[in-house]
Amino acid sequence: MEYSNPLGFESRMVSDADREGQPTRVVGGTRTFATDAKNIWGAVTDSERLARWFLPITGDLKPGGRYQLEGNAGGEITRCDPHEILEVTWEFSGNVSWLTVRLDPDGDGTRMTLEHISAKDESSESHWIQYGPGATGVGWDLAVLGLGLFLGSEDFDRKEAETWTTSEPGKEFIRTCATAWGAAQIASGEDPDIASAMAQKTANAYTGE
Repeated sequence: MEYSNPLGFESRMVSDADREGQPTRVVGGTRTFATDAKNIWGAVTDSERLARWFLPITGDLKPGGRYQLEGNAGGEITRCDPHEILEVTWEFSGNVSWLTVRLDPDGDGTRMTLEHISAKDESSESHWIQYGPGATGVGWDLAVLGLGLFLGSEDFDRKEAETWTTSEPGKEFIRTCATAWGAAQIASGEDPDIASAMAQKTANAYTGE
C-alpha cells in the first residue's frame, strides 16, 4: 500500500491548563475534512464504522455509558452533542485523562479539533520528561490519518494501514509528525534542545529504531 502525501493533523498545539483546580497538559490538533459534520460524527461514533478505521468498540455507547476500545483505552462518555462535541474519559493502564473532539464548519468542509488532556502528576511526569507531547500526539496523528483515508474511501483497510506504518514511508510519516510535535512544544515555551530530544525519542519509540 502506498499513500501519496499522507496527512495527520494540519496544526498542533501544546499548552498548560487547569481542570477543576488540577494542573493539566493539553495536547491538541486540528484538521479540516472535505465533508460535512454528520459524516465525520458517524465515523467517530458509529461502532461499525469506527472499527473500520480505528478500533473495535464495545459498551453502552450513550451519554453516561461506558465504552471499551479493543486492546486500548476505555472510559465514560461524559458529553455527546451530535455533530458538534464528544467528550470522554480516557482510562488506560490505571491512568485517567480526558479526550474532547469538536466539529466546526470550515468553508465547504468541517474542522475537527481533538484535545487530549492529562493531569500533571507523578505517574505521568516521567513519561512526559522522556517523550514530551509526541508520545500522545503521534498516536493521534496516525488515527487522524486513518480517519481521513476512511472518509475518502470506505474501502479503506485498517489492517493494511497498520502494516504501512512499519514501512519506510510510514516511518517517515511518523518522524515528520514527531518533529512537528517538537515544534509545537517549542512554540509553547519549551527549550528547543529539550523538545527536539523528546521528539527524537518519540520517533525512535514508534519506529522501533
